[in-house]
Amino acid sequence: MNNQLMISVSREFASGGREIAKILAERFKINYYDRNLLDEIASETLGDIDKLRKFDEVPRHRFLTRTFRGMSSSPAENVAQIQFEYLMKKAESGESFVIVGRCADEVLSEYAGLVKIFVLADEECKVDRICESRGVNPDEARGILLRHDKMRRQYHNYFCDLKWGDSRGYDITINSSRLGIEKTADFLENYVNARLNK
Repeated sequence: MNNQLMISVSREFASGGREIAKILAERFKINYYDRNLLDEIASETLGDIDKLRKFDEVPRHRFLTRTFRGMSSSPAENVAQIQFEYLMKKAESGESFVIVGRCADEVLSEYAGLVKIFVLADEECKVDRICESRGVNPDEARGILLRHDKMRRQYHNYFCDLKWGDSRGYDITINSSRLGIEKTADFLENYVNARLNK
């Protein structure tokens, strides 16, 4: 592996994937991108960040979208393409970073410095996390969980060849319920270090 390190973290909703990604970014002292990627894009292009955020990691509406001469009428698809191009630009520059979601596992797959991780968790753990963070009951939490994961699946599967969560599309798939967030991050840090030193 060269000096560039890019860690792509895909995750089930409430699996702790975002927290694990932040820990990895801190430990490797590299930039962390998630929703803040749109902030950076907007600051460079003077775009309206609130309009962009509305369509971040949202699947396009299949029946209301038309493509003409390579241009899509879907704002969600256009926002996704802007992010993919921006990630490619960062990768081309040699920057090291952690990126959460945004189909980075496939968008950046040609780069040797990419480590692709998928974080999942037991349903009970995810439901407990949602209940605690959102102050809802378990039934409401399950509904939130299903909605978010359905959107992530649709978004990813539209833009990528391998399906969301298919272990063949990642270097490592890990269940954060087994070790907890901090120890899962420890395990993944060791894995990334082993990749860097091979």
